[in-house]
Amino acid sequence: MVAERAGTSIATVSLVVNGKDRGRVSQPIADRVRDAVDALGYVVDHAASSLARGTGDLVVLIAPDLSNPFFAEVIRGVRDTLGDRYQLVLSVTERGAQPTAADLRRFERLRPAGILVDAPAAGEPMDASVPVVLLDAPDAAEGTTAVDYDLAPGIDALVAHLRDRGHRHVAYLDGTARVATFGIRHRMFDEACAAAGITVSEVGARADLTVDAAALATEHVVEAWHEDGVTAVVAAADTLAYGVLRVAGSMGLRVPEDLAVAGFDDLPSSSVTAPALTSVALPGAELGRTAALRLLATVDGTAVEPVDLPARLVPRASTGA
Repeated sequence: MVAERAGTSIATVSLVVNGKDRGRVSQPIADRVRDAVDALGYVVDHAASSLARGTGDLVVLIAPDLSNPFFAEVIRGVRDTLGDRYQLVLSVTERGAQPTAADLRRFERLRPAGILVDAPAAGEPMDASVPVVLLDAPDAAEGTTAVDYDLAPGIDALVAHLRDRGHRHVAYLDGTARVATFGIRHRMFDEACAAAGITVSEVGARADLTVDAAALATEHVVEAWHEDGVTAVVAAADTLAYGVLRVAGSMGLRVPEDLAVAGFDDLPSSSVTAPALTSVALPGAELGRTAALRLLATVDGTAVEPVDLPARLVPRASTGA
């Protein structure tokens, strides 16, 4: 009916309604198709189309927190790589929850072209009947396609930076999320500190990845850190480090003179905190781009060159840089 009203073919209508008309359909014809769609109230049934083809033109990205600027960078990398070939659908889990196998199954039923899962919950079986690529999942099961950071360069540089500034006893503020990458960051930091002759305080703290939660956790342990001789705090994420900075400011602690602070992610706001935050930069856009390339290669049955995603240290005023 749409094709008849627009005076064109069904194939042309399909290109227009699925957003694939750029460079293939002239603007006047595309406008006629859209006018016919509006007049007839036509809605594309992607689920039915997927069933007919055996696969869809959607790529789903499941992430734990799309409001975090880090995930915005990941999304940009995915979107720029997919281009017009696939439509990107974003799904956010309940706040604080890492993507699970149940989340994967929910979207598998739509038969998308593929699914990207960012920071999945540790120990979850992330296999499906459609191609799946995991992002930031260092404990992924053997045979699973995953794209991960090389954390060692950034962590080693951070520890060397702290050692060179005279820090010999430090604390670590961890995240509570059930995700493998946080456990690995903590373990690698402890190992690098041991190799550099730096001790990590047994006075530990954990918090949800919000500034308020991090500030509350810090308030409970900051006096104990002081009594333990801690001179620097490293947080598992920049949002946690912001909470430490807030508490330090409210207590009159000078950063970095009384307490140095560092984090992970290098969010855009980390360059404008007071003082600016030292952070281990994790390239979110590159993570998204690499994952999308892996997914496209899986769909097309082609090989893809391995890509290194090394973390790097961005030293700033919060550690006296």
